[in-house]
Amino acid sequence: MLFCGINPGLYSAATGFHFARPGNRFWPALHAAGFTPRLFHPSENERLLELGYGLTNLVNRGTAAADELSTEELIRGGRGLAAKVRRFRPRAVAFVGLGAYRVAFGRPRATLGLQPEPLEGADVWVLPSPSGLNANYQLPALVKLFRALRMRS
Repeated sequence: MLFCGINPGLYSAATGFHFARPGNRFWPALHAAGFTPRLFHPSENERLLELGYGLTNLVNRGTAAADELSTEELIRGGRGLAAKVRRFRPRAVAFVGLGAYRVAFGRPRATLGLQPEPLEGADVWVLPSPSGLNANYQLPALVKLFRALRMRS
């Protein structure tokens, strides 16, 4: 499984670790859903490879908020991600950010969950952004969605 974030926030960009900002719920949701044997610190992000999971971003430019990214950046990031998927061949790609997925892949009506269209042969899942800025999904709701991904992939 390849987890794909939207882009690094300023804190993550400064530390060099995925989902690093305190308050980001990616690592707690990943653990509570059963992907990791314990709660990993963002500095341990490379340990996910040992478990068969990868991490990447749609866009590598750090911003204070994802809405600072242009449509062109997201579309270009989608093309780059497709190339990564062709190269590394994950069975599934899990996007954490519905709006960015919709823009990057031209699917304005996409909803959360398993998507009908694969990406370069990989199943595509869309999950909400775990950013602390996303108040629509608190940790219990994120865990439920992450667990559904783990159980069905």
